[in-house]
Amino acid sequence: MSVNNQFLITSTEFGHKGHIPPKYTCEGDNVNPPLLFRNIPERTRSLALIVEDPDARTGVFDHWVCWNIFPNEAIAERSNPGINGTNSFGKIGYGGPCPPSGEHRYYFKVFALDAELTLPTGASKQELLVAMKGHELATAELMGRYRKHKHAVEK
Repeated sequence: MSVNNQFLITSTEFGHKGHIPPKYTCEGDNVNPPLLFRNIPERTRSLALIVEDPDARTGVFDHWVCWNIFPNEAIAERSNPGINGTNSFGKIGYGGPCPPSGEHRYYFKVFALDAELTLPTGASKQELLVAMKGHELATAELMGRYRKHKHAVEK
């Protein structure tokens, strides 16, 4: 496969291994950043997206789990594409970076699937991974970094 035909996920707000702007975190508006997809495989029927932080003290922390995203559309800022699952905050939808200390890495992983999935709203990442098994055509990944900017102690 040539580099030009590689499935890609990008954002207009930060580059791969770049810093995620505070707007998309718990220190800002806590909304999802815009995401763009290129070179989506021909047989793709839907996309799934998982955003996770592997640097959390308690293990991998899920910030966004969603599926049945239309394959030919970008994900707009402040949007709620497809069907959303439950994140590690215990909420449905996007929960932005909010590391308790230090800089953390956030992986935006997109999966091109040859089917739409029949999972209910609120399903877990594990349920999504099981449902995707055997349907993955390609995957792409964008990694962003974030460190909290506000360090004032509340009185």
